[in-house]
Amino acid sequence: MSILVLADHHDGQLAGATAHVVAAAQQIADADGGDIDLLVAGENVGAIAEQAAKLDGVSRVRVADNGVYAHQLAEPLADLLAALADDYSHILASASTTGKNVLPRLAALKDVSPLSDILSVESADTFKRPIYAGNAIATVQSAETLKVLSVRATAFDAVGESNSAPIDTVDTVVDNRLSSFVGEELAQSERPELGGARVVISGGRGMGSGDNFKLLDGIADKLGAAIGASRAAVDAGFVPNDMQVGQTGKIVAPELYIAVGISGAIQHLAGMKDSKVIVAINKDEEAPIFQVADYGLVGDLFQILPELEQKL
Repeated sequence: MSILVLADHHDGQLAGATAHVVAAAQQIADADGGDIDLLVAGENVGAIAEQAAKLDGVSRVRVADNGVYAHQLAEPLADLLAALADDYSHILASASTTGKNVLPRLAALKDVSPLSDILSVESADTFKRPIYAGNAIATVQSAETLKVLSVRATAFDAVGESNSAPIDTVDTVVDNRLSSFVGEELAQSERPELGGARVVISGGRGMGSGDNFKLLDGIADKLGAAIGASRAAVDAGFVPNDMQVGQTGKIVAPELYIAVGISGAIQHLAGMKDSKVIVAINKDEEAPIFQVADYGLVGDLFQILPELEQKL
């Protein structure tokens, strides 16, 4: 049967994670056959649908354009997916805020068990996912007639954008009485989005204070990097929690990850250990972060960071 992928989008743009989820769907389709449909739900999303139609492997883009789907509230999106689900054997979304919000509700509505955070596709019904903060990988086989899967986007390479899939309209309009949009506070930044950045530099408790995070700014600007933080730095009030990298924060896998003043607690490693190259800067040579680092620099970060910026 066919596969349905729920598209992530923000501020009128298709999120990069969607191309990675389509790659996971392609692997399922290769094992089981069937087409891949991409669902774009929201309000005034025509331009997003056109972006989605370019993704390789997508057979059709389905557009649900209505005010009830604005702001991607979980309740109406779950009802919409439930209404479409009988035409599909698999429904996928990224393991993002939206995907983690919507898919459990869909699974409950359809009375199936969801599989979260899949890392690889072994067959059409068998997948690998992390457990114990990523210290073990479970191979899970699902006998459900409808497989509801959230995908760790960093585990799959994004598909290309040379397609021109047809775009269809979904007329289903659900009645949402359970939730309403009140407001949102968005962090403004000219730097890349943390989850999709090519380079990430993160600070930990060793930064000492929120003011000292300014030491990372110059390096981030020269490398075109996003700035992250460990949970210890967030809990200490140094930076806001939208910068947190780790098991309970954002999962990242950039080409280069620079960890500054981060000891390397297991919860933090779970969020960044799949990075291509890891650089650790810490004054404690016994810090666990050095066990996963490709390059380690032992020393005082307050001396090292200005010198590193100057060299760059």
